[in-house]
Amino acid sequence: MSTETPTRLLPHAPDRAPAPHLASPLQPAEDPHTAADPLFARLTVLEDGPERDAVHSALVAMWLPMTYRIAGRFRDKGEPIEDLRQVAAIGLIKSIGRYDPARGAFESYAIPTIVGEVRRHFRDHTWAVRVPRRAQELRNQVRTARRKLTDRPGSRTPTTAQLAEHLGLTEDEVTTGLQALECYSTTSLDFEVGFQHEGFTLGDTLGDAEPAYDRIVDREAAKDELRSLPEQQRDILYMRFFKDMTQACIAEKLGISQMQVSRLITRSCAQVRERAMADHHTSPTA
Repeated sequence: MSTETPTRLLPHAPDRAPAPHLASPLQPAEDPHTAADPLFARLTVLEDGPERDAVHSALVAMWLPMTYRIAGRFRDKGEPIEDLRQVAAIGLIKSIGRYDPARGAFESYAIPTIVGEVRRHFRDHTWAVRVPRRAQELRNQVRTARRKLTDRPGSRTPTTAQLAEHLGLTEDEVTTGLQALECYSTTSLDFEVGFQHEGFTLGDTLGDAEPAYDRIVDREAAKDELRSLPEQQRDILYMRFFKDMTQACIAEKLGISQMQVSRLITRSCAQVRERAMADHHTSPTA
């Protein structure tokens, strides 16, 4: 997200100076609670145009200090304060556009809207690992409950069962919430671990793919098919691939031509491959 101040997101006042009875967007009134009422009344009746833009800008400028204070509540959650102010300013603009003066004081409507916009930003844009909405909700419940139970005098870190009982959730749901707590941020694979081996990183602890696993899978898949072949074909395959005999040596040993050996090897391999692939596609676990 851009780190420009939120005021650059706000509607610009027209080039001409605003009407004398309007507060200047650059010099907001000191008491927005009283000065904003006539402006909101005008905003509801004005059509789109320069005058409406000027009224809107004046209202935004009046309520920006409150908006910045709300953004400041979230400054210790890992996001730059400039970004939080931008997000909060978006919430302010939405509040002004949707506010109905007949339904009460503006701040009673704007504050929840601005707070919701900031929380939505954290929910949708700051997770290092994307998790389902339900897991995020469980995370918040578990975090709040754990803090509440830990703050009691003489209390220890609550167990999963204690959290589940306190929240009225299952232990599996609490476990999901605890796991989601670890998804909010990640550690780089270049992070150095240990104290004795300089330059030993977290990435060095990850295993590589074992190529022999594929050979084991192939061998097990072909085992039953090899057993179903005629004895002569099994013998030829054994001598060729396990004893590393040439086709000429196999032909001499069996008393057949080398061409027959070559054809039997090709036919046997095709049969084993075809049957193994057919079993793979028809397997319930495939």
